[in-house]
Amino acid sequence: MSTVPQVEFNRSAVRPTECIKGAWNLIKDRYWLILGMCLIAGMIAGAVPFGILLGPMMCGLFMTFFALRRGQFIEFGMLFKGFEHFGQSLIATLVHVVPLTVIVIGAFIFFYVFFLFTLLAQAGREPDPGAMVVMMGLYGVFWIAMIAVIMLLSIGFMFVYPLIVDRGMMGIDAIKLSFRAAFANFWGLLGLVFLNFLLSIVGLLMCIVGLYFVLPISYSAIAVAYEQVFGLREEPVSPNTPPPPPVFT
Repeated sequence: MSTVPQVEFNRSAVRPTECIKGAWNLIKDRYWLILGMCLIAGMIAGAVPFGILLGPMMCGLFMTFFALRRGQFIEFGMLFKGFEHFGQSLIATLVHVVPLTVIVIGAFIFFYVFFLFTLLAQAGREPDPGAMVVMMGLYGVFWIAMIAVIMLLSIGFMFVYPLIVDRGMMGIDAIKLSFRAAFANFWGLLGLVFLNFLLSIVGLLMCIVGLYFVLPISYSAIAVAYEQVFGLREEPVSPNTPPPPPVFT
């Protein structure tokens, strides 16, 4: 049975505006390289269903951000070092994606079956404006509930990949600790999500393609928030590998 390692974290430590500023300061000297890495990571992650390649790509990006923070040399190939954590990042991704997919699809099926039965019940009768208003209201509540579920899960999973690459944690342990730390910093992370949303809107207004140009800031802001909550190890940990063989003299 997996138990969460005793890793200390700060509560109410996330400062959304500082995360955005720190993100820009972190990547501005290597912005175009980071942008290219983000775009390729998104293409590779979307090439296979269920986010199977999402975990390694995110791990590669966070390894890059943390290397920048430590003042280390980075190159494009660092993106693919995320595959060193493939197993644990895949576990984390599936735990995130599969239940969310089931919840969303199940909710859609339930809602539209209910909607269909309501229309059938109204068949042959005079249109009832009141019933239509109720249906539109339920439709709005349905979407608000879906957005709330997705946002809560996204906030809970926000530190999973950083914990895997920075602390060398197992996927399940990283999820448990991420949820604890994220909800101990809920309002700060919610503010960060809101600021990232505003950045996305600005990007969309810039002929839509501007949305891609803000991706490096959005991702690196999470790395900055992680450091505010957990701090950053002086040196990265190695992925889970067997110990070296004994040396006999």
